[in-house]
Amino acid sequence: MPEPMWLVAANVVRWRRYGDGGQELRPGTKSYRGGAKVYVVDTYPGMGHEQVTTIGRARTGRWITVDTGSRHLHTFRAKQVFAPAVLRRADAIGVRPQSREEAEELAVLLERLAATYRETHHGAPHPTPCLCHTCLVTPG
Repeated sequence: MPEPMWLVAANVVRWRRYGDGGQELRPGTKSYRGGAKVYVVDTYPGMGHEQVTTIGRARTGRWITVDTGSRHLHTFRAKQVFAPAVLRRADAIGVRPQSREEAEELAVLLERLAATYRETHHGAPHPTPCLCHTCLVTPG
């Protein structure tokens, strides 16, 4: 059994804006169902963390490792991972173990950046009716 490690966990947005001006809504992403829990195992700091490498269960139910836009993720949090499938995949790509504090700091940073990227990715107003993550959790 691989040793447990601290990673950043997040959920895939239930609905994402898509198409010309972001007026169309699609569930989840191409790889993940909306609401799926994924683990962030790497980021691209030089690109402002717009893309992150994630491990999670694909729409097919199999474990996958894929790069995805951080704007498609929300509720970033530090989590100690015990799942052998996740730990094996993380070990195979050379993920460096981090402390709980490091994972918490990264989670806070990614949450802030992802919210900004969701707001600025499409310059058009929200589609009507709007079912995006931000509107579902924000009253009003």
